[in-house]
Amino acid sequence: MTDNYLLLGAKKRLIEELRQKGITDENVLQAFDKVERHRFVESFLWDRAYDDVALKLLNGQTISHPFTVAFQSQLLQVSKGMTVLEIGTGSGFQAAILSAMGARVYSVERQQVLYQRTSKLLAQLDERIVTWYGDGFKGIPMYAPYDRVIVTCGAPDVPPALVQQLKPGGIMVIPVGDESHTMKRLTKMDDGNLQEEVFGDFLFVPMLKDAVRKK
Repeated sequence: MTDNYLLLGAKKRLIEELRQKGITDENVLQAFDKVERHRFVESFLWDRAYDDVALKLLNGQTISHPFTVAFQSQLLQVSKGMTVLEIGTGSGFQAAILSAMGARVYSVERQQVLYQRTSKLLAQLDERIVTWYGDGFKGIPMYAPYDRVIVTCGAPDVPPALVQQLKPGGIMVIPVGDESHTMKRLTKMDDGNLQEEVFGDFLFVPMLKDAVRKK
């Protein structure tokens, strides 16, 4: 009970910190209130689960800064009932936030070990999220087209397959670059061209091709 009380207080403080850092979308903030971030990290990290920091996972991956998750979610402009393609399932936290915002989420992970771990966790926490093991550069054509596409790793360029799977009028949020990554919001026009907006530089793990099987 005490642990739950402390975690709840830490979550409230995080949400207030996100407000102060410029997150104004109430749908995003309410999703952060609904989703328990500590469920996505190891138990020995629970005391830091609601700090605005990236945390290491046991498989060598990381769970992103809450602000980065909130910022990308805000840029995405999600409404209830939208379909969202996420590239880079990772810990599953971003997918859970998008689902809590009312989206139907289809999420791709290339690391088989991470996919197996996270898909099992998400099945327990939120059965509405569809997880997929494969190459993020290829997206998931089976469920296309999508209202929104979000890439949670640093892409060297904008993958053509993801543009193709985005609906006309749809939005893609993607960090693009080599060492540092420029956050871009791309709106697909009716003629297929992309309208680009830029929102500063961030650091992400690189987006890599091909699925990786466990050894």
